[in-house]
Formats: sequence, structure tokens, C-alpha cells
Amino acid sequence: MIQEFILHHSYLIGLVSFLLGLMFMPVVVRVAKAKGFVVRPNKRMSHEGAIPNIGGLNICFSFMLTYLIFNHVENNHFFLIGLFAIMVIGFIDDVLVLRPLAKLLGEGLAGIALIGFEDLRITHLHGLFGIEEMGIIPSYLISMFILLAIINAINLIDGIDGLASGLGILYCLFFAFYFSLSGETEWSYIAIEMIGVLIVFFIYNVFGKREKIFMGDSGSLLLGYLLTAFVFHFCEINAYHIVPETMHMNAAPAVAICVLTVPIFDTIRVSITRIKKHKSPFEPDKNHIHHLLLRTGLNHIQTTSVLLSVSLLFIALGIIGRNWNIWVLLAVDFSIATCLTLLLWRIINKKMLIES
Repeated sequence: MIQEFILHHSYLIGLVSFLLGLMFMPVVVRVAKAKGFVVRPNKRMSHEGAIPNIGGLNICFSFMLTYLIFNHVENNHFFLIGLFAIMVIGFIDDVLVLRPLAKLLGEGLAGIALIGFEDLRITHLHGLFGIEEMGIIPSYLISMFILLAIINAINLIDGIDGLASGLGILYCLFFAFYFSLSGETEWSYIAIEMIGVLIVFFIYNVFGKREKIFMGDSGSLLLGYLLTAFVFHFCEINAYHIVPETMHMNAAPAVAICVLTVPIFDTIRVSITRIKKHKSPFEPDKNHIHHLLLRTGLNHIQTTSVLLSVSLLFIALGIIGRNWNIWVLLAVDFSIATCLTLLLWRIINKKMLIES
């Protein structure tokens, strides 16, 4: 009866995952400090002292425990296996620092669980390039590319306090509302469960002092993996008109890109910049959008707030243009992102001239 009551009041699912996360987080912090799973100040980080960097463990275990308690999705075993596998890959990278190729291979293996065994993938291109339904091989290849792109975009945006978790909360809210309104209640529950544990992490990451913790790759890779699953399901139910007509989006792939514009556009921009400088696109630097905003004089919380606000703008664009031509919506989305980036560079250059 309690379980049924909670499922009929879905926000309570988020409360359960929040309480579980709140209960386990101090344990994760203590274990991280005792075992030396910490990151120390370096030239790319501005924090003080040794900070635990395995917050993803709490996100993963609290989320999965809530998921299993309510057991609201049947036969999703491979989804959970992939989710756990990607967390393990991230944890190993946090502790040992994997080479980029080894990390990509691990992400791909975890992706096989979602795409190959769970069979959650992109099968329809919504008319892009004149293609609608795809054969199984192109479907697998395109789905794997999208999965790796989203996972690494979320991983790369995780550079300052509250940014990755704040964006994760925002994105999960979008998908939770959409799935709920579209009758995809099981998927809305999954998004709500993640929101609860992300709020716990956000509080510790942004406002924690003695118990501050970073998400680490164990958390950012897991978050990217989950968001990829949402994107796949979102695009598929729109491609095959499974949702009510009032909720149908002709430009669903472009809408998904609008929602994730901040990490996707930033990853593309940074990768192109590195390649132009004859550097590896995997080589770390301080050229990400959050680094640029910090150079204007904003602090971490202000920078995170700006990027969350900009993300809301792009989500609104996606909702407004949901039935536009896909190419038109993508062009508007990337044009706005480019203009905002150029404006930011102008502000930085003006600040540098004043200081010099």
C-alpha cells in the first residue's frame, strides 16, 4: 500500500532517493578520505585541501536502490548492468587515471549493455538526410556514437562546483515532465529518482565545507549514460508516434540537442580548438565555457547559475521549435550558442585590456 501510494505521488519517489542519498553520503565521504580517494589542488583546480572525488558512488547506489525498491520497470536488467558498469569505469579512472582510448573502450563496453542487450537505441532518423527507419548495423553504430558523445560531453562539463549536477537536475526535470505528460510514467520515475540523489550531491558539492565532495568520473559518466537512455527513448517514442498527439515533437532529435546544448556545443568547440592547435581533442585545458566565465570574474556559484539559466533558454527554444524543420531548429540553436560564445570572448578581451 505504501509503495502504491508513493507511485501515485511520484514526487515522493524523489524524496525516497534524496533520503537514501542523504543517509549514504557521509559514509562515502568518510571511506573516500580513509582510502585516499581524493583529489588534491593542481594547476587545473582552484579548491583547497584534499577533496573526495567519488561522489558518483553515492549517486549510483542510492539511485539503483530506489529503482529496485519500487521495481517499476520489468526486464530492465541490462540497463542496470550498463549503469553499474559505466560507474565502475569512471571509478577506475578516478583512482588510476585511464588513458583516453582505454576509457572510451570501457564506455563502449558499457554501452553494449544498453544498445545491444537492452535494445534501447536510435532506429529512426526522423527524415534527416532523407532517412527514416534504419537497418540494424547503422542503428547500432549511430547509437554508440551518440552514447559516447553525450557521456563525454557531460564528463567534460564537470569542471566547477554544482555545474554537472545542476545541469543533470535540470535535464532530468525536463525528461521527467515530458515522460509523465506523455504517459511514459515508468521513465518519469527513473528521472525523478535521479533528481533526488543529484540534489543531495549538489548540496554537498556546492555548500559542503568539511564534507565537500566531487562527482568524479564515476558520477559524470553515469549521468551521461542515463541521459543518453532518456534521449534514445525520447526520440523513439516521437519517431513512432507512441506519445499523445499533443505531446508529439516532429523535431525530437533537434529538441534533444537543444536540451543538451551547453555540454554538446562546448565539447564541439573545445575539440575543434584543440585540433586547430595540433593538440589531441582529449588533452585537458582551461578553455571550457565554465573556465571562460570564471575569467570574467565570476565565482563558481555565479558561473553555474549563468550556465543553468542559459540552459533554460535553450530548453525553451527546443519546446518552442519542437515542430519546426529539424535543420532550422539546429541552425537557430547553434547560431545562438555561437553568438553567446562570441559575446563572452568580447567581454573577456575587454576585461584583459582594462587590466593591462
